[in-house]
Amino acid sequence: MFETLSERLENAVKKIKGYGKITEDNIKDIMRDIRLALLEADVNYKIVLEFTEKVKEKALGEEVRKSLKPGDLFVKILKDELVSLLGDNASSLVVNDNPTIVMMVGLQGSGKTTTTGKLGNFIRKKYKKNPLFVACDVYRPAAIEQLKTLGSSLSIPVYEEGKGSPVEIAKNAISYAKENGYNYVLIDTAGRLQIDENLMNELVNIQKEVMPQETLLIIDAMMGQDAINVITGFNEKLNLTGCILTKMDGDTKGGVALSLRHLTNVPIKMIGDSEKLDGLSEFVPVRAAERILGMGDILSIIEKTESVLDEEEALNTAKKMQKGKFDLEDFLSTLKTIKKMGPLENLLKLIPGARNMGLNNVNIDPKQIAHIEAIVLSMTKEERKDPSILKASRKQRISKGSGRSVEEINRLLKQFDQMKLMMKQMNNGNLKFPFK
Repeated sequence: MFETLSERLENAVKKIKGYGKITEDNIKDIMRDIRLALLEADVNYKIVLEFTEKVKEKALGEEVRKSLKPGDLFVKILKDELVSLLGDNASSLVVNDNPTIVMMVGLQGSGKTTTTGKLGNFIRKKYKKNPLFVACDVYRPAAIEQLKTLGSSLSIPVYEEGKGSPVEIAKNAISYAKENGYNYVLIDTAGRLQIDENLMNELVNIQKEVMPQETLLIIDAMMGQDAINVITGFNEKLNLTGCILTKMDGDTKGGVALSLRHLTNVPIKMIGDSEKLDGLSEFVPVRAAERILGMGDILSIIEKTESVLDEEEALNTAKKMQKGKFDLEDFLSTLKTIKKMGPLENLLKLIPGARNMGLNNVNIDPKQIAHIEAIVLSMTKEERKDPSILKASRKQRISKGSGRSVEEINRLLKQFDQMKLMMKQMNNGNLKFPFK
């Protein structure tokens, strides 16, 4: 996400950092580059003009003129203005009411039902809530079945009454949730191909009946500037509390995110950043601004790691590394943890300076990880604990069991030995693990 914009802005920033001082003349071309970058990213034209004018005014101010490093100060100004455009502070989800009622609304095809599943999964993991899905899309063929399939895969129950009245279904679901101890109710409502009177009247009636703490608009980030009209149309009738931008991982522009808050005053609460059911993240303006400017997002890496890492297991693994006792059994466990964190290339892009290190275009074939896993799983526990016993006959057996060649097995063992040697060198040198 934001890749096109990020690349253009990073190039502009490189130029400005080379200047000993910033003047009206030398900033002209930089501001033109920034303006074009924003327009190409599909940011609203009026916002682009307003944004660049503010940046220019501050960049030519007294503070920058007196600065020893005007280029660095310019980057700070650019970052601060991007944060302001994106909404200053993060807008958190309401989670404290019992039950918390959330109405999911949007056009057909925006990813509303899938996002309902992702949000239920997110709320359960992060806030330890007990969610309930409510099937109120009684018009779209298979909508109820889709929600039930999602619920089944996540072990989250679905309240449904078939093709009844959506208002009555929502009302009955709230009573059911209270009686059965569900404290986070997600109502999946019907969508249309376009905003129409019938859709809006139904949504307004559901909102009046159940009085949700959150009314979230699910919107496809790849819609471009049309998204603003959709948000405005829904907000005029429903008083939205926030929106969730889906398919942000497929949108290299990001113009909707930069235009949305300023034009509609509706905060972005979450973004869909992968197709997986854990592919939903809280939207934090300052982190988004830093990613746009190539500063990385270390906090998101930490959060993703913490969400899948067992602390005790991590400590034990680190101690084994320190003592040189890290074996293929530990390696397999680490591999499984890494897989839970999603595509590795997405994590690499969050590292500061990823573009300069060539990490933004790295493609890691998930099949390769699956091949490694198959090889290690085809070993006995004894072989994983002590790979030195792997002679020719054992490798032949592992090859047949994993469907991989003996050459691949040898390559993996060689790489594992190199990794262990590197760990030993780290431990013998200045880099030591913080354990006694």
